[in-house]
Amino acid sequence: MTQALDAERLGQIRDNAAFAVGEFGALAESSFSYDAESVAWVEGFIERQRGRQSEGGTPQGLIAVIGSYLGEAIIAAAGGAWIEDDAGGIGVRFPNGDTAYPFTKVRKQFEQGLQSGESIASFYNVSVNFVATGKLHEEAAGSGEAR
Repeated sequence: MTQALDAERLGQIRDNAAFAVGEFGALAESSFSYDAESVAWVEGFIERQRGRQSEGGTPQGLIAVIGSYLGEAIIAAAGGAWIEDDAGGIGVRFPNGDTAYPFTKVRKQFEQGLQSGESIASFYNVSVNFVATGKLHEEAAGSGEAR
């Protein structure tokens, strides 16, 4: 069973996302918002940061800020709401009942990188264009049909 986030936690996520837009907007030298182009810029930022990471790993605060931004960008494009699942995972639940987990994806890209197939831009596109719309289920069902 999933539950909506409490007001305090939701406020923290939205504050983190707004902070990301302000900070990344200043760095990006172009229009920056909750859209696919800006998500792609953040993906590049993660890759640049991966090259500068120390042995201690990625700061959890950076994952929290970027994950909050990514989730809010997905919500801006596809709708949905922040939830917490039974295992304590924080994700974006779409009106069709499917859920995307932006914090998990951000962590994976930091840990494994684009060369291992971990892309927040791809995650954004799949979440918005396939998961939120139900097309992911349609594609899966279609691939199992006899031809």
